[in-house]
Amino acid sequence: MNAVPLHLPTLRGEHVRLREWRQSDSAIVRDASHDPLIPLLTTVPDTAGEPEALAFIERQNHRVASGAGYVFAIANDDDRAVGHIGLFFANGAGARASIGYWIGPSERRRGYAADALATLTSWSLKLHDLDRLELYVEPWNVGSWRAAEKAGYEREGLLRAWERIDGRPRDMYMYARLTDRGRAHEA
Repeated sequence: MNAVPLHLPTLRGEHVRLREWRQSDSAIVRDASHDPLIPLLTTVPDTAGEPEALAFIERQNHRVASGAGYVFAIANDDDRAVGHIGLFFANGAGARASIGYWIGPSERRRGYAADALATLTSWSLKLHDLDRLELYVEPWNVGSWRAAEKAGYEREGLLRAWERIDGRPRDMYMYARLTDRGRAHEA
């Protein structure tokens, strides 16, 4: 969707800041590497090494520079990174983007994911030429799909055997939120 390098803003939510990834954020990447699923679903390394964490951070900053999407560290009120959220443009899929997010295992159940998703969604709905935002959530991940529903996403269905994770087919709920332009076709 975007051939021009993107400018990454800093977005403020109720209790989070979405900002650029910094080398000083490597502790949360190392924390996430201990989660049994985050390394399987994302590019977070499956080892807690500092060089691997710094390489992850560099990849996130490259995604922004390449125009692939907007990638943010989720930071708490003290500006300490607690997780990750990104808006990724779907190649060849028109005006559609998907959002992915994770919170480090030591930082969960504090409302960070819901606040970050609501903040990014509110900003994303204003992007030019974007009609639809999508999320894919594992059915067992109640906290994640509750965050999606709180941010105004609607569950559109269950995608059976949608993705292979650790060699096994896994189902995903598909959630979506339409922009004003995306809803205009319904009139």
